[in-house]
Amino acid sequence: MNKIEHIGIAVNSLSKSVPLYELLLNTSCYKTEIVASEHVNTAFLKTGENKIELLEATSTESTIANFLHKRGEGVHHIAFAVDDILAEMERLKANGFTLLNEAPKKGADNKMVCFVHPKDTNGVLIELCQEIKWI
Repeated sequence: MNKIEHIGIAVNSLSKSVPLYELLLNTSCYKTEIVASEHVNTAFLKTGENKIELLEATSTESTIANFLHKRGEGVHHIAFAVDDILAEMERLKANGFTLLNEAPKKGADNKMVCFVHPKDTNGVLIELCQEIKWI
């Protein structure tokens, strides 16, 4: 894992949370994106090398909706950038970690992603992210 790619924060409302984080971080939201397969709207902010992803559920079927119902707003996951997501998934499986995805899937911000079950990481949901490179 190369670096923390972003920190994901579950929010009830992007329209309320984006201005709050823009003020807090003294920066503008640089991107919003709908990830239909995950039933979420996302908004990204960057300060220095650090990125924050705000996640708003678009359906009660969303894992974000479930998270918000159980825990309320707050840190949802920590994402790490990797060079080779398939190799990293194999390494983690070989070391006993449970992956929530059998194969990487398309995530937000031009990334392929895979999640590591929080039961194996002291309750922290970990996301692996690999930039999608276009040939």
